[in-house]
Amino acid sequence: MDRRSGFEAVFLDPVGQSVQQRWADAAMTVGFEELPPVSAFPVIPGRRWGPGLWWSATTGRHVAAGSNAMRTQLMVLDRDPDVTGFAGRPVRLLWRDGRGRVRSWVPQLFARYRDGTGLLADCPSHPEAGGDRAVKAAEAVSAACEEIGWAYRRLAPLDHVPAANLKWLAGYRHPRNARRPGLMPAVVEAFARPRPLIEGVQAVGDPIEVLPVVFHALWHGRVTADMEAPLHERVLVGPAGWNSPGPGTVGGAR
Repeated sequence: MDRRSGFEAVFLDPVGQSVQQRWADAAMTVGFEELPPVSAFPVIPGRRWGPGLWWSATTGRHVAAGSNAMRTQLMVLDRDPDVTGFAGRPVRLLWRDGRGRVRSWVPQLFARYRDGTGLLADCPSHPEAGGDRAVKAAEAVSAACEEIGWAYRRLAPLDHVPAANLKWLAGYRHPRNARRPGLMPAVVEAFARPRPLIEGVQAVGDPIEVLPVVFHALWHGRVTADMEAPLHERVLVGPAGWNSPGPGTVGGAR
């Protein structure tokens, strides 16, 4: 590892060959959001949820996810209009500690923002996850990101209610839920002023046809609701950008 650069990056090129180069150079030239995992997510015996794939509405591609906590954070990023792409474990960072020993860490996810900057993040299931090694790695990766104007975060798990709401809406993220032409504009118009969900749905047409469109619109931010309260037929739904009377909507990682 080059001592002068401080940090190095290891990743897989498009044909699956391992590449190592200066972190600052890689960050400016490599599309990490396009890359496969540099190492596989581990399968941990006894866990109820193992590695899998998340289909992204943002990119139309699958993203590797290593845990239920990470999948939830991928949902948050997938709804963020400032995020243009993301990937699971696309890069390993290398550096030397105070004794000159080589250390490494593979952040669980990378996200690319519309302005070109990036986010490296881990998705612990609880604040103490990973122990002392994770704490030290977080300090190093934060420093590496700060050098190039990026960010590193240990993303806190969502509370139960917003996580459940997000999971429900995610089931309607696919474009097929926009249904027939003209239905989405009608839904947006129905909630041009805040009103209970069921009232807007019935104003548009048959709830069996309209409800998936409303959930699709809520996922994509065409209409909004308070994500901190359980979704139900009387929840208030309003236009995009409307500030609901509740605690707020689920935010991104920035």
